[in-house]
Amino acid sequence: MSFAPKDAGSENLRRAAAAKFGGASLVTREFSSGSTEEHTIKLLRELLDLFGIAVDSAAADADFERMAVTNDCRKEHGLVVVRTVFAVTDKTGDTKIYERTENGNADENDRAAYHRLLKLNLYDIFLREFAMPPAPWGILHGVRPVKIADRFIKAGLTSDRIIERFRREYAVSEEKSRLMTDIAFKQQPILQEGDERTVSIYVGIPFCRSRCLYCSFPSYVLPTAPKLAEFTEAFGRDLTAAAQAVRQHGLKVENIYVGGGTPTALPEDLFAKMLAAVTANFAGGALREFTVEAGRPDTVTDAKIAAMKGCGVTRVSVNPQTMNGETLKRIGRQHTPEEIIAMFNALRAAGDFHINMDVILGLPGETATDTAHTMAEIAALKPDSVTLHALTLKRGSRLKSLFIEGESPPLLPTKDETRRMYETALGYTAAMGMEPYYLYRQGYMKGDLDNVGCALPGKMSRYNIKIMAESQTIIGIGGAAATKVVDKRAGRLKAVFNPKDLIIYLRDTDMYIQKRAALLKEIYGNTAPKPQRPVGNYGKRL
Repeated sequence: MSFAPKDAGSENLRRAAAAKFGGASLVTREFSSGSTEEHTIKLLRELLDLFGIAVDSAAADADFERMAVTNDCRKEHGLVVVRTVFAVTDKTGDTKIYERTENGNADENDRAAYHRLLKLNLYDIFLREFAMPPAPWGILHGVRPVKIADRFIKAGLTSDRIIERFRREYAVSEEKSRLMTDIAFKQQPILQEGDERTVSIYVGIPFCRSRCLYCSFPSYVLPTAPKLAEFTEAFGRDLTAAAQAVRQHGLKVENIYVGGGTPTALPEDLFAKMLAAVTANFAGGALREFTVEAGRPDTVTDAKIAAMKGCGVTRVSVNPQTMNGETLKRIGRQHTPEEIIAMFNALRAAGDFHINMDVILGLPGETATDTAHTMAEIAALKPDSVTLHALTLKRGSRLKSLFIEGESPPLLPTKDETRRMYETALGYTAAMGMEPYYLYRQGYMKGDLDNVGCALPGKMSRYNIKIMAESQTIIGIGGAAATKVVDKRAGRLKAVFNPKDLIIYLRDTDMYIQKRAALLKEIYGNTAPKPQRPVGNYGKRL
């Protein structure tokens, strides 16, 4: 199967790749695979993206005429063995053949072994024969790599053995292997708490005051009053139905997370009533953590802080992204560093909130020096936790479209500079007494890095740990919210998703409520219904 180019125009492809990888990419006129299996094609695309190799049949200055890969899979002594053959034809017509063979493990199923090995073989060929730089995360591409470490822990492997397996089987660097393993062991006490009827609630408020340059989340600029009223009515039915399901199936709510979007973008009265309804329906005796994303200071008022305190919110996430004023303007944030500091101090003065702060590394125009300034400003505030995000160039964001459309995008840090920013930020969190406690990855990340949460002792977010581990049922309410139910008997996760599109959510709310109810009944339906009615007046309008 031949790969078609993902974006039109070799120059745009080179620019997009250079923005991500910090250097020139390779371009081949054709890339083909002997397989038509969808997942195999996906894995090969991941490698091309990883090394910045573009496929463009119309490229006048292509580095290669053709690349072709085939994989032969067989079983020997009960183990999967994959032989990869990679043929490369240059511009003169000469073809070179590269081969690599690798064995699977006894503790992985055949299909997983095949996919891992074909990717590992080609990764090694790119490093060995094309002088590509090793990636910190090797061939790992998934969002939740710590889950692999957790599986190894359950199998009884020691820390050193887990690190060795990541290095050998996934080509992960020593640093990332150790980070992942340390986090997995640190999470074990929290992951072992609760039972199959202990759940978390996610409340999605899909609105922001403005859309940031890099944003690809399914959020909308805060609509007019009539549209907000329509959302309020639909959201109220959604919340009421979820509360009824929790009571009907005897579920215990351990964590509540109100996210978005920016929930505090709601007007004061609607924000207060939303929080009151969430508290009344879900904040029972089992509740351990109640988080609200306060996002940006231009959305937070004294009245909203009072509402959070009055409703028992325990954790507030403040998201400055950077403490550099020029960068804030460049990315479309409508606030200043000084306003972030004022908001933080107002939260501290109002109550005993656990305050988290989010930072994005790799923002346009920034360097490691800018990161040091941001982290010094944050350290002076003494937050309880800091989450470090690597910038992602995702479809749906204005930043990504600037590269694809051939416009003049803002200058992004190189791959190496972004990694220096990451190391600088981690140095500050360590000096603040924080340790990494959860980690996840996204596609198209600058520097092939990761998002890592760091916290003071005893300040780890239970919700963050459990949603990334996918070890606990999460019931989603609101725009773009997902309900993910852990089926212990089947040993799998089952999910239903509210639509990302606001118009569809408003139109089809009842249909998505029914889908969620059916899934919860399938997993928890052996509990006799309890004739309690949900609390509060959220069934109509705020």
